[in-house]
Amino acid sequence: MSIINSIDTICALATAPGGALGIIRVSGPAAFSAVSALCSVDCGSTAVRSLHYAHIKDGFEVIDEVMVSVFRAPHSYTGEDSVEISCHGSHYILNKVLELLVQHGCRMALPGEFTQRAYLNGKMDLSQAEAVADLIASTNQASHRLAMSQLRGGISTELSQLRDHLLKLTSLLELELDFSDHEDLEFADRTELLQLAQTIEAHISHLAHSFETGNALKNGIPVAIVGAPNVGKSTLLNALLGEERAIVSDIQGTTRDAIEDTINLGGVTFRFIDTAGIRHTSDQIEQMGIERSIAAAQRARIILMMTEPGIPYPDIEVRDDQTVIRIENKTEDFQAKYGIGLDTLKQQLIAAIPTYSENDVIVTNARHYDALQRAHASLLRVINALGIGLSSDLLSEDLRQVLDILAEITGGQITPQETLNNIFSHFCVGK
Repeated sequence: MSIINSIDTICALATAPGGALGIIRVSGPAAFSAVSALCSVDCGSTAVRSLHYAHIKDGFEVIDEVMVSVFRAPHSYTGEDSVEISCHGSHYILNKVLELLVQHGCRMALPGEFTQRAYLNGKMDLSQAEAVADLIASTNQASHRLAMSQLRGGISTELSQLRDHLLKLTSLLELELDFSDHEDLEFADRTELLQLAQTIEAHISHLAHSFETGNALKNGIPVAIVGAPNVGKSTLLNALLGEERAIVSDIQGTTRDAIEDTINLGGVTFRFIDTAGIRHTSDQIEQMGIERSIAAAQRARIILMMTEPGIPYPDIEVRDDQTVIRIENKTEDFQAKYGIGLDTLKQQLIAAIPTYSENDVIVTNARHYDALQRAHASLLRVINALGIGLSSDLLSEDLRQVLDILAEITGGQITPQETLNNIFSHFCVGK
């Protein structure tokens, strides 16, 4: 993605192709004149926000009957003069309107360019801009709620409060440096500073730890189905998915590699992984599958540990933060082949969904998590420095580093163009 030129007027289809209607978005200094040249609406003389019926024409030929929405800067998504043209969804019509707009001074928008302009024009911070992409990509209720919370400024508000505390401390320490000739002068009480630093450290640590939950809710909770060969693991996966996704056979060792698919339960996506049966074997390829099974179980948040009468449960290590659901297949209470016990199992899976309230701030973005980890490490250095009585200049430097790192999340400081390009290049065209 190249460096954006905000002098350009950009246009793009803002809706997925193939629908009954399509919306073309135009933004930039020439947005009004470009659209006005195609239809009878004089966009430059309309109200701040207004909707108009119009004909799009190519010379004397009517291309389409449309609705034209006009947004005068700064009261638009991008903060610029913007127009949205609601056309019929014909591939020919949409391409023709875009072609005419380009002829009248627009250029095609790059992926994410509308949202990047919204960020650069102060309509949203960087974390909110990233939430737009998450909202578009949300596939379940949980990921949608998390994206909406971030879009409404949940993380931004949380970080703003932390930065206010840090700025107060930094200002007091830097004031001491201005009066460095008076060695006995302290504007910041070290005991109070330590307590506040520890409180902020705990808060940042809590936010960073929420990423495990946020990532699972956003991308799907990993569930590993493990057990000995032929206890019904693949049958269970097929029954949960409602389709023949995995091969079912009486021959031991049929599943040689992990098979993965997803279902939605309770508004949350679960990523089920059917693994190779765990047993002692001399088959080198099957052994590789078994090793992958154990690795999948170690990565999973939920383990469906499966057996049948007369066969022991697999002997694998389980972490304290993992939920284990034990299933004895081919019994009166549970038969994966016939769907007996599946409803109860689904309820157990829903009960294992990480709990959080609507007021909780949950981190879902890997970039944010990385920044919080680095901010936490810098703050620990501040706490250690306070413990051994280091000077104000060293404390101030580390506190400033924490502030700068937290600002990376929201874009509160000058953000490198490379970072912006990387973030917005993953957006779809038209957003």
